[in-house]
Amino acid sequence: MNSYSDIVPGPVGLYDPADEHSSCGVGLVAAIDGRPSRDVVLRGVEALKAIWHRGAVDADGKTGDGAGILLEIPQEFFKEHVRATGHEPIEGRLAVGMAFLPRADLSAQETCRTIVETEILNFGYTIYGWRQVPVDISVIGDKAESTRPEIEQVMIANSKGVDDETFERELYIIRRRIERGVIASQVGDFYMCSLSSQSVIYKGLFLAEQLSIFFPDLLDEKYVSSYAIYHQRYSTNTFPQWWLAQPFRMLAHNGEINTIRGNVNWMKSHQTRMASTAFGDHSKDIKPVVPKGASDSAALDAVFEVMVRAGRSAPMAKTMLVPEAWSNKLSMPKAHRDMYAYTNSVMEPWDGPAALAAADGRWVIAGLDRNGLRPMRFTVTNDGFLIVGSETGMVVVDEENVREKGRLGPGQMIALDLQEGQLYHDKEIKDHLSSSQPYEEWIDDIKSIDELPGYRGEEVAVYKGEDLRRRQMVAGLSHEDLELILQPQVMTGKEAIGSMGDDTPLAVLSAQYRNLSHYFRQNFSQVTNPPIDSLREQKVMSLKTRFGNFANVLDEGHTQAGALVLNSPVLSNREWDTVLRHFDDVAEVIDCTFDVKGGQGALREALARIRREAEDAVREGRGHLFLTDEKLDADRAPIPMILATGGLHTHLVEKELRTFTSLNVRSSECLDPHYFAVLIGAGATTVNAYLAQDAIADRQAKGLFGDYDITACVNRAVEAIDQGLLKIMS
Repeated sequence: MNSYSDIVPGPVGLYDPADEHSSCGVGLVAAIDGRPSRDVVLRGVEALKAIWHRGAVDADGKTGDGAGILLEIPQEFFKEHVRATGHEPIEGRLAVGMAFLPRADLSAQETCRTIVETEILNFGYTIYGWRQVPVDISVIGDKAESTRPEIEQVMIANSKGVDDETFERELYIIRRRIERGVIASQVGDFYMCSLSSQSVIYKGLFLAEQLSIFFPDLLDEKYVSSYAIYHQRYSTNTFPQWWLAQPFRMLAHNGEINTIRGNVNWMKSHQTRMASTAFGDHSKDIKPVVPKGASDSAALDAVFEVMVRAGRSAPMAKTMLVPEAWSNKLSMPKAHRDMYAYTNSVMEPWDGPAALAAADGRWVIAGLDRNGLRPMRFTVTNDGFLIVGSETGMVVVDEENVREKGRLGPGQMIALDLQEGQLYHDKEIKDHLSSSQPYEEWIDDIKSIDELPGYRGEEVAVYKGEDLRRRQMVAGLSHEDLELILQPQVMTGKEAIGSMGDDTPLAVLSAQYRNLSHYFRQNFSQVTNPPIDSLREQKVMSLKTRFGNFANVLDEGHTQAGALVLNSPVLSNREWDTVLRHFDDVAEVIDCTFDVKGGQGALREALARIRREAEDAVREGRGHLFLTDEKLDADRAPIPMILATGGLHTHLVEKELRTFTSLNVRSSECLDPHYFAVLIGAGATTVNAYLAQDAIADRQAKGLFGDYDITACVNRAVEAIDQGLLKIMS
């Protein structure tokens, strides 16, 4: 299990391991006073057994989709095992690594152990020894048995005497170095479930009700914990695997991340500037943050973990990664809005549906995404327990012992500070977080586009008359396009209405020119998701766009000075000119046309030129690139802007320069919301359809839009595109 992509077959045919999602049961049990107890373990196991129905069962009747539990390390339990090896444990916390080793290859096992031991010793820690985890294989099915790993624990002494936070952070670096070492050794079937002084994970491909039977450790009366996070996996479209069972290192997730492709791609860009005093010279060891081929839940956990290890708390990591909808929520306290304005400018949200349970050693949290499309209910008992989960009644509690019951709403969170023994409800934890930093001061430097000089004024046409006609012909805009697509946008403020389905011949088979957007199709969410209507969900959807927000995501300081905020990535001609003037010396305009007489390689050479010019500009300090095909004429043809944008975005990512610049696109072909969406998906920060706007101005001058003036016509067309983008997002 040395790399996610090596564990499952694929990509093969239509299957890709990166598409792994699941619909599961999740929850937690915690002692509010933070004291480890046997009751927490028993109730966690009881709760997991109660949601067995949320996972599928194989035909053999014993192999499940995966179930597991994350517990605090019972220090005395493991120190007793250390004494059994002939060592006397030193004072302080010991660490435990739970490892899945290749069972059938003894040589590979030894290679993995050697790598693990080498990395631990290189950091100056002492190894007490390895412990073979007792398992009862009689309760698992044939399929689970055929893929069962060798399960062992390595016990580590804090022989350097560092504080708990440093110990935990260095264990994280050690684990990442182990993973890199195993990959370099080309050993398969290795996976480190956990390596921590705070938590340990027991999981596998058994039925939820068999967890404590398969792992007899959990039946030991000395096995105590102050919290338990449990998870029953239901793999709707995935291959069940031992390592894919949850919880992962810090969290358990019910649902899916529908923005996963974009989130993972942006994390690749963020890694360039990702540095932290917490990791020092080892910053390179934690990259890539998201392993290749990781499922959506594993990817979210990986980013959550690196943010916590860099110094953020679990509640803040959840707030940054899976925030509530705030942009259109006017009733939200200002302090909360300021906090979200800051966090939203640092990290792109990971959009659900998602029900999360997570722990970082001090905090235990549960929360929902902005839509709240997964259930999460909680109970607080008089005897001092917090019980949270996908269903009510997972842990049997007498009614007279119930102090409080409730459910989490969209974007809400409940958090428990184990160190202080303090329970925080949604508003309380957000009050706590929003007061922890001067967010109001930090967002003062963030400007809105309507604050820029010259923003106010009427829209104007760039091209008119015969020049406009020639450009429309070159761009492939027909009279039919203007009548059937552009006219409704202005007259109704909405995109044109068409029939369900698309019986248009595939673009690749068409004998007529079809612009590049016709070769793309929109992705849809899994069928497990309730439908989202962007009209009904306006309060949780936004098109806000930012310039200058690519800083070090691990830096918790004031990183957003000079950021510019737009309400939408769709720019009118006036807004394009305003933004270009605003950035002035740090802006670079790049021509996206090519010589029609340049021969067979002219387009390829033009794309290479764009990449060279852009790379040189960014290295010289230009923070904003403006791509335009305006220079088209009788000798120069426009490059399809999707091709130019996507190629440049990918090039800058590969050169680790993408986070240093914005990509702003001015396109002659762009007309409908789908084209805008493809451009944004290809990496564009903003898009200006200048020729479509000039066509609107031309038609307005002919009186085809009634009493609307040119500015009103353009605003209505932009609103139509915005609504179309929201519909595509939903």
